[in-house]
Amino acid sequence: MRDNNCAKIIIFVPSNHYISMEKPHKRYLVTSALPYANGPLHIGHLAGVYVPADIYVRYLRLRGRDVLFIGGSDEHGVPITIKAKQLGVTPQDVVDKYHELIKESFKNLGITFDVYSRTTSAIHHKTASDFFKKLYDEGKFIERESEQYFDPETLQFLADRYIIGTCPKCSNPDAYGDQCEKCGSTLSPNELINPRSALSGSKPEKRPTKHWYLPLDQYEPWLREWILEQHKEWKINVYGQCKSWLDGGLQPRAVSRDLDWGVPVPIKGAEGKVLYVWFDAPIGYISNTIEIRPNDWELWWKDRETKLVHFIGKDNIVFHCIVFPTMLKAHGGYVLPENVPANEFLNLEGDKLSTSKNWAVWLHEYLKELPGKEDVLRYVLCANMPETKDSDFSWKDYQTRNNSELVAIFGNFIHRAIVLTHKYFDGIVPPAEALTSQDNEVLAQLPQFKTQIEESLEQYRFREALKECMNIARMGNKYLTDSEPWKLAKTDLKRVGAILNTSLQICAQLSIAFDPFLPFTTAKLRSILNINIQPWEVLGTPDLLPAGHQISLPELLFDKIEDDVINTQIAKLMTTEAPTPTPTPVYEPQKDQCTYDDFAKMDIRTATVLEAERVPKTDKLLKLTINTGLDIRTIVSGIAEFYTPEQMVGKEICILANLEPRTIRGIESKGMILMAKQQNGVIRFIAPHEAQGPGCTIS
Repeated sequence: MRDNNCAKIIIFVPSNHYISMEKPHKRYLVTSALPYANGPLHIGHLAGVYVPADIYVRYLRLRGRDVLFIGGSDEHGVPITIKAKQLGVTPQDVVDKYHELIKESFKNLGITFDVYSRTTSAIHHKTASDFFKKLYDEGKFIERESEQYFDPETLQFLADRYIIGTCPKCSNPDAYGDQCEKCGSTLSPNELINPRSALSGSKPEKRPTKHWYLPLDQYEPWLREWILEQHKEWKINVYGQCKSWLDGGLQPRAVSRDLDWGVPVPIKGAEGKVLYVWFDAPIGYISNTIEIRPNDWELWWKDRETKLVHFIGKDNIVFHCIVFPTMLKAHGGYVLPENVPANEFLNLEGDKLSTSKNWAVWLHEYLKELPGKEDVLRYVLCANMPETKDSDFSWKDYQTRNNSELVAIFGNFIHRAIVLTHKYFDGIVPPAEALTSQDNEVLAQLPQFKTQIEESLEQYRFREALKECMNIARMGNKYLTDSEPWKLAKTDLKRVGAILNTSLQICAQLSIAFDPFLPFTTAKLRSILNINIQPWEVLGTPDLLPAGHQISLPELLFDKIEDDVINTQIAKLMTTEAPTPTPTPVYEPQKDQCTYDDFAKMDIRTATVLEAERVPKTDKLLKLTINTGLDIRTIVSGIAEFYTPEQMVGKEICILANLEPRTIRGIESKGMILMAKQQNGVIRFIAPHEAQGPGCTIS
């Protein structure tokens, strides 16, 4: 089968996976989603987009491929203007601050962009304007007047993010006009119940306004063929989301917005309108390429020997797989993305990351508070990478992976091999004169590891590739332990030399295999081994260090992370204040005193939720089937504003079990769930700190 870029053979195998066997391209153009310059980076951004992109690019460079890694800040759109209003500054002030912070944070974590620019640059404004103008002049847009929400108090049309209302799917009262952040549903302002302006709080009015639309529906047949038939090798989460959108039918999408911040729509009669940020931002990949390669940028974007790969999070799949390709197709002449290996979301300590609630691990703070631990973060984020489903980051897991894997396996093996070489051979690589079948069996596995790592990286399975790298270190550790050269030193120094030669060859292999993942560590390892960076092709070659080669003194690659360091980070996370000031809490007054006998009458115990569903024709009620340890019963609870049925199943809760039964909406409710009400009205479960199982009494 042939796509728009290169010859490719697609092989279907049982497990719903496709293996792509393709010839190397002449050049690789790799982009990563442009982060909004309205706040700093957090670990969710890194695990979802930037760490996997950097791993892939570093791997390609090691293979000698011609690569451009394009990044930049997305500096237009409503989130920027919202931030500016919150801070009482201009949008330009906001983007100037965060662009520099983001750029520096990327650099310090070792994210190796060839260019990291911004969408407020003059080059970008010209590129985006020219792109729009060509499509406009060729009649590729639909011009349409429609009624949109207008704030009568601030006298301006409201972008989707400036409209707040009740989500029609989960009843969240503070859903935005484009998305509900509670249930993740994509919305339009017209779907919101009881919409209100985020600027003034007033009820918005519908007023007519003119905009230009990209007719996605006209490109639907082509998209179905290009994605569903030609790109079955895409990750299942990406392919599935694209198929869902296509099966639901595409609609024209506005490319302009009534806003005063962005790239002005470059035609007469469009005063006060800018390019919609979803149209503007991906063109940033092109303008940033022009910035770094002004003389041959078209070779990277328009030559069929270019492989274009977008690294994004799952919230950007539609834009990069359907919308942007349609823009490129409508324009003509551009290569199309060959793969879009989007990741799912990373959670933090079991809860969704939330920048508004400051529930995040911020990269710039991490780099300051844990200096020298850049590769530890890269390792943990890759090991937990949300490649096909959401995953979780916890500080305890971070500590365990550092201490039990990086220190105890990788670092321990390297340190022992170097120390023993200095002890018995003064730091000179000994000759491999007494190799046995045991040594040869170990060395024979190195090409197999290379093949496995390579295949995983080519298929964007970074967790799997990292695991194979660590397996090389595990093999080396086991080999050194089983060989026990320290016991042979007095009787067979030649044999000791063979063992250490083999061990040092494995060390050299690790300096290559881990380089895309842990660049700071492999640079340190190469310094210890006294070698230069090696090309990927020599991975698997068991004679990288010649006999007589002098290595440097031993140095620890990793340090053990103690409990106090982790406890400090956990305490910071649990006690951190929100970015915006919160009012001093006013607590409800204490109720009248009760006697111990009054309390003793209450049977409070743990229970587990087995099933959950919404009570029909209500916004607040959930019907829960629970296991109390005594029986299976039903409780009706007014928590639907804060928890979805899916979130409830399997949750361990505390209940008042002997509350007199009550009929609610025709359902007998036997008991009451114990909840804590916060000052902002949000309620949360009172639950055991550790899992107890149903039926445990609380006294």
